[in-house]
Amino acid sequence: MSAFDLRGKVALVTGGNGGIGLGMAEGLAAAGADLVIWGSNADKNAAAEQALKRHGRRVLAQRCDVADEAQVEACFAAAVKAMGRIDGCFANAGVSQARAPLAELETKEWRRVMQVNLDGAFFTLRAAARHMVERAKAGSPGGRLVGMASSAAIHGAARAASYAATKGAMLTMIRALAVEMARYQVTANSILPGWIESDMTARAIGDEKFAAAVLPRIPLRRWGKKEDFAGIAVYLMSDASGYHTGDSFVIDGAYTIF
Repeated sequence: MSAFDLRGKVALVTGGNGGIGLGMAEGLAAAGADLVIWGSNADKNAAAEQALKRHGRRVLAQRCDVADEAQVEACFAAAVKAMGRIDGCFANAGVSQARAPLAELETKEWRRVMQVNLDGAFFTLRAAARHMVERAKAGSPGGRLVGMASSAAIHGAARAASYAATKGAMLTMIRALAVEMARYQVTANSILPGWIESDMTARAIGDEKFAAAVLPRIPLRRWGKKEDFAGIAVYLMSDASGYHTGDSFVIDGAYTIF
């Protein structure tokens, strides 16, 4: 299983201080990768950094608002300087939408979600792609780009149009990257979670009426957990996925097909 050995590789996980992001980071660290995690909450960053260091890997936690282009550029440059390189970038940071019908959705809320989920992913993936292209031209090709989408990108996410729009855009942006970055031996794939237990979903999952309506529609009959994303992160970061690009991995307990 040497293809899954991530020793010597460095992964950047945005939103890596909690939820799915931390679940992926824990899996990557356990497989041997060094980690850079971005988050906007300093306390959560510090706690995640200490947890990840238990795997004996190098870990750099940076406070970064991915919606801020200048912060993304500065943090990425600092990460490369500190770690030497970035081999894989997981654009995972995101926010949910204040649920409302499209007819009642305020422009301010639409733009807030777009700025983090779409602009933030663009800024992050652009910085990573630029770094990987430069490294390839210098004689060291290869890399991994991963975008966190959502099952909302492929099913009718009522009252969450702005959120769904950003996640649908993530799918197409990743497919474009898969084609244009292939010449540099860089792969690009997306992950589509379903209903996963996290700070973002705590209010919905904790609502008895919501849980009674949704949980029976998940064939595995449970909510997803952050640990469910460790394996896919390791696979996508590893040499085992070197010829697997432009794909979308749905991890939802079969929710979207039931």
